[in-house]
Amino acid sequence: MVRNRLFRIERLGIISLCAAFAAIFSMASAAAGEAKPGHAIAMHGEPKYGPGFKHFDYANAEAPKGGKVRLATIGTFDNLNPFILKGSGTTAAGVGRLFETLASGSLDEAFTNYGLLAESIEMPEDRSWVAFTLRREARWHDGEPVTPGDVIFSLEILKTKGHPTYRAYYANLEKAVKVGPRKVKFLFSGGENRELPLIAGQLPILPKHYWQGRDFEKTTLQPPLGSGPYGIKSFEPGRSITYERDADYWGIDLPVNKGKNNFDIIRHDYYRDTTVALVAFKAGEYDFRLENVSKDWATAYDTPAVRQGLIKKEEIRHLRPTGMQAFVFNTRKAIFKDSRVRRALAFAFDFEWTNKNLFYGQYVRTRSFFSNSELASAGLPGAGEIKILEPLRGKIPEEVYTKVYSPPASDGSGNIRGNLRHAFRLLKAAGWTFKGGKLVNAETGQPFTFQILLGSPTWERIALPFTRNLKRLGIEAKVRTVETAQYQKRTDEFDFEMIVDVFGQSLSPGNEQRDFWGSAVAGLPGSRNTIGVKDAAIDRLVELVISAPDRQSLIYRTRALDRVLLWGHYVIPHWHIQSFRVAHWDKFGRPKINPKYGLCFDCWWVDPGKETALASRRGRN
Repeated sequence: MVRNRLFRIERLGIISLCAAFAAIFSMASAAAGEAKPGHAIAMHGEPKYGPGFKHFDYANAEAPKGGKVRLATIGTFDNLNPFILKGSGTTAAGVGRLFETLASGSLDEAFTNYGLLAESIEMPEDRSWVAFTLRREARWHDGEPVTPGDVIFSLEILKTKGHPTYRAYYANLEKAVKVGPRKVKFLFSGGENRELPLIAGQLPILPKHYWQGRDFEKTTLQPPLGSGPYGIKSFEPGRSITYERDADYWGIDLPVNKGKNNFDIIRHDYYRDTTVALVAFKAGEYDFRLENVSKDWATAYDTPAVRQGLIKKEEIRHLRPTGMQAFVFNTRKAIFKDSRVRRALAFAFDFEWTNKNLFYGQYVRTRSFFSNSELASAGLPGAGEIKILEPLRGKIPEEVYTKVYSPPASDGSGNIRGNLRHAFRLLKAAGWTFKGGKLVNAETGQPFTFQILLGSPTWERIALPFTRNLKRLGIEAKVRTVETAQYQKRTDEFDFEMIVDVFGQSLSPGNEQRDFWGSAVAGLPGSRNTIGVKDAAIDRLVELVISAPDRQSLIYRTRALDRVLLWGHYVIPHWHIQSFRVAHWDKFGRPKINPKYGLCFDCWWVDPGKETALASRRGRN
């Protein structure tokens, strides 16, 4: 291509020759790191919405503002700073509404960021840096402008004093520097990572002038300063918190906000547990409920209010990746270090019986850490995956190459003798033996006992049948349910043997995978690596996912990572559902188009006509 270009140059006149050299120089400059400002950046490909877009397709730009919505939250709260480890388990629900990021994602694309606090985004072709120019009109709630100094402060404070999740996620955002009156540039470290410009756009921006003189690492009940569409109106610690829409919100007409943030008042009431909260909903104490308990969805809504249409009960289909929910082994504990032991215990969990008798057949078994997406592995690895996995041969389970992963299954009758026999063979090979009705270590005589730590009574009906099956193997598994704050503290400190955990995934996995499976955070309190995975091969696969240059390579690399995680038997997979189960009192309007990858309750609104009719109908009952 260069030879052809030079041949053409030789035939040009003086003016054309200068123009040609200027073009070549421009190309070289772009390769060296120059970039043109744009309205958005996509992880792969081009943004769906062009520079002049008015609003997201799933938002109704004409949605009326106003009304009050009441929501329910379980547990308690005593902290209004959501960015720190201390008190992270008791941070007030909804406090994120106060804060904004440089860019905002859409719910109908895999991973694209559109300017929010930033009016434009600049990035070279090699994605070696990114720069954001802040909107001139962006303001904190006290009227002060959002500045590059706030952006620089936010990165530094979150990386040094923020929750460990932020420290891991933003580790490769080396620094941010001011390069103009409203422009800030992020410099990166850690090698190739196409996701870093988008990660920089997700940085929560905090006001430097507010936090000066305050201890960022302490919990607080003083409402923090933000720039978002809502502010805190009132609160009672542990009981309720109320947010009020800012009528003077600076960003109300931005394309990313048009048709969103429609409620004037949002109130979160706190309840002791989900059972009490459900009773309160049916009594009309709050308005909207996202149901996560299949038994309740099947049986608990047979009430006059539902039959009369006062409460609407809907299943809203989505294409959102459902990730992995599972019983999670803490591999830091000696009892769970052997993968044969972990695999054996999976044979004692009878999903088919559980789904039939407890879930009314509503779920499908999860077979991937990236379930319900094209990123999930299936069948044997193809050529694209083998190319990635072959250099790791001998360092990962051999089954990755030769077998299709499938969790143990049953006929649903409750008779799992065959599964238990298989489990016992694995346990025996791992050095355990049956003696006096108990499973004991063949060398030390130590009995096989452990605790399943739960943060909600809801899980007891699933965990207890599991423990009964384990008892048939001679294993004593005790279930302990603790209140929310204690559960958060113990999981942050990895003070457990088994828990129920969820590893949520997006269509564009990246840096967060380090926090899930990275060796570097396995011992870091508060990290999401609850399993304690510490494996060089998995670290390598995570880095390959992060550095994927295009969509197809991301798919192959993620599937390869998925296979290695599955054959590590780090979890006992649970189940998933492909719709949102929503119950709400009939006072809402919502857009005609549902987003593919989310619910976007912020796109709903209170319909004055429906609200009046609902009040009238309830008054007559």
